[in-house]
Amino acid sequence: MSDEQDLNQDEIKEFYDSVYYADATAENARHVPGHYFRLFNRLKITAGANVLDVACGTGEWLAACASHECAVSGVDLSPKAIAICEERLPRGTFFAQPAESLPFDDDTFDVITCLGSLEHFVDPVSSLKEMARVAKADAKIILLVPNKDFLTRRLGFFGGTYQVDAKEVVRTLERWDQIFNDGGLAVEERWKDLHVISFSWIKKGKIYMWPFRAAQALLLAIWPLRWQYQVYHRCVVKA
Repeated sequence: MSDEQDLNQDEIKEFYDSVYYADATAENARHVPGHYFRLFNRLKITAGANVLDVACGTGEWLAACASHECAVSGVDLSPKAIAICEERLPRGTFFAQPAESLPFDDDTFDVITCLGSLEHFVDPVSSLKEMARVAKADAKIILLVPNKDFLTRRLGFFGGTYQVDAKEVVRTLERWDQIFNDGGLAVEERWKDLHVISFSWIKKGKIYMWPFRAAQALLLAIWPLRWQYQVYHRCVVKA
């Protein structure tokens, strides 16, 4: 898919409500994966920080932040996902709407995250500009994006997630850097996403795939950044 693909926002929303979150409920979304707590500790987020998650889904990451006394807010295209967030995090602030127009004042948030979602946005640059607008001058902006040069993809063994049915534009790390720059952000640090090194990830899907998934998880630990599946970027708003 090209960056310029013209897509209907309502059709994408319908996909997430009726397919991606078809079986999601507040009850089965209560578990918070351990890698979110590890991310929280890595970022050294302080108690009381004002945290925004863009494309927050059903709120797992924000639940980890709320457990450390952070004030949490989220936006997501899916009204179903937002309803689950509101049930599980009643003190949070949530909106069901596109990331290209954030319903918050300028200079509001200490931490802004977009984790594994930017590749699905209709207009990622506009979304990043909005994140920069609502970020405080010293805010941490954390973006997790897929890498087109992921070695398993280049070898032809991986063609993307099933969200490709809605929209999924995977880019090289160099192209992502250009998009971040166009959105008003500067990258200060990058690191591997290694949450797949866990039994819970390995045991997803068919049992005959478990050995392949285990091998994939172990290889990601030793592969260089340029071959990774997903890469974290810690950004700041450009001066």
